[in-house]
Amino acid sequence: MMHSLPDQTFDMTGEYYTLHNYDLDKYDRKFAIIDCRVENDRIADNKDFATELKKRCDLLHSLGFVFIKASPWESLDNINHTSLYPEIDVEHIKWTGDTSWFWFYMYVKHKDNKFNFTHDHNGSYFYKTHQFLYLNKAGREHRVKLYNQLNDKNVLDNSIYTFIMLDKPIRLDKKYELPGIDPEDYPRWGKDQDIYEPPYNDTVCSIVSETNDNDYDVFMTEKIWKPIMAQHVFVVHGNHLYLQRLREMGFKTFGSYFDEGYDLERDPDKRIDKIVSLCKDLKTKEWQDIYLQTKELRQHNYNTMFNKEKLSLEINKTLNLFFKFADSR
Repeated sequence: MMHSLPDQTFDMTGEYYTLHNYDLDKYDRKFAIIDCRVENDRIADNKDFATELKKRCDLLHSLGFVFIKASPWESLDNINHTSLYPEIDVEHIKWTGDTSWFWFYMYVKHKDNKFNFTHDHNGSYFYKTHQFLYLNKAGREHRVKLYNQLNDKNVLDNSIYTFIMLDKPIRLDKKYELPGIDPEDYPRWGKDQDIYEPPYNDTVCSIVSETNDNDYDVFMTEKIWKPIMAQHVFVVHGNHLYLQRLREMGFKTFGSYFDEGYDLERDPDKRIDKIVSLCKDLKTKEWQDIYLQTKELRQHNYNTMFNKEKLSLEINKTLNLFFKFADSR
């Protein structure tokens, strides 16, 4: 319902057994979306479910439905290296998070929230107690590489950082953790998309280490939308041309204020080297000047994130992929 495609309307039901209430012949396209979240592995060995799923798919296929295996919480890279349950023996496409899902999710979750982010301290006195905000949970290989290099180069001195799923977890100080959450028992799922002002207010720059660092896909999660909401300066350790894709979506980055050449580096290890070098240089910057000079840029990004019309353009792209698949059948 967030799209802006002309002359398109959608009906949807999450209940298979209500299909008899719809005149299926009146629709130009019919999609059956199959939920393939990781949590479904708990029913992978249930024979009754497998039998019922095949029965439903066969019937829907005979009625002209096309199939979408949906895992919007994951990237294309993630699902290409893991099996998505349930498996279906019918032609289908895969729907991953891409760039639209988490933007949509964070928009809906936070659009009515009143935030208390502050970076100018009444415009007269800029004071930050720490330099970088660098939050990690899952120990993905590329994240561990960046973390080790930042540590080896002493870049994280005087920074707020976490790495929860290391053998020796690094956690937030309680005053920076979400209210009601014990830093020693941060949940595996359910809180990553929440945001708390103090760690952003006390730091000058977010180091965002995304889910993937490949050179053939761009996957944006809540990790980038949180510093944009906080109107924070950011450096992104993500996919090749991640920042370029962000700019194509209508956002602005900080290439006029520091070197963002790392985004053009295809080799992931060399990209890490360039990010570490940049962060070392950023430690010497006059942050008061950068925050004054980027105030309009950061406000633009915040406004764009909560601009429904801008978001709908990304959602349109996702829906057009569905249409292209359906129309090719």
